[in-house]
Amino acid sequence: MNKLNHVAFIMDGNGRWGIKKRKSRNYGHLKGVETVKKIVSSCINLKVPVVTFYVFSSENWKRPKKEITYLFKLIRNYFSNEIESIIKEDIKINIIGEISKLSNEIKAILKKTTNLTKRNKKIIVNLAINYGSKNEIIFASKKTKKKLNEKNLKLNLYTKNLPDPDILIRTGGHQRLSNFMLWQLAYTELYFLNKLWPDFNPNDLMRIIKKFKNEKRNFGGI
Repeated sequence: MNKLNHVAFIMDGNGRWGIKKRKSRNYGHLKGVETVKKIVSSCINLKVPVVTFYVFSSENWKRPKKEITYLFKLIRNYFSNEIESIIKEDIKINIIGEISKLSNEIKAILKKTTNLTKRNKKIIVNLAINYGSKNEIIFASKKTKKKLNEKNLKLNLYTKNLPDPDILIRTGGHQRLSNFMLWQLAYTELYFLNKLWPDFNPNDLMRIIKKFKNEKRNFGGI
């Protein structure tokens, strides 16, 4: 039976879900945050050590300004309102991505959150914000001072101290990686669901984990 150390999520379909409900794309993003909270709680119960959520990609800046503003408002409000609960639940928040390009307000909130939760141990929750895997690999290769090889480059990735994902779950019906953790997903088991992210639930997660644990993983062998 396979050991599970890390589950990654591409949370696709929030905007489409909002429109489907005859409301706005932003309403879908709001409901998507509620799903994140449910899934984190489920991962804690299932004793998953690390989870990663693709929150905002380096390509998402192409979206309408109104939607981008709302997305970062959600991030700001979530950590302002939920920080005590996050600390109480012993959740460690880790941010991956080009944070230096975000607004000073968002940078301050993210820095405060990571500092307040850095000693928490129950689960690590990585939030990929302004994240692009190609940029990450270029950044890591430039930062590598020793001989450029797999081992040394990995030491300079955003996820340098973490296990690679065992499972990637993408909702929304698309079967692509969208510039997400391209290096880390080399031997990850990929699960694509037609269900939109706000409809994803702990039972879906449990079914995928059950299937994963019985997968034969060869890692290039037989």
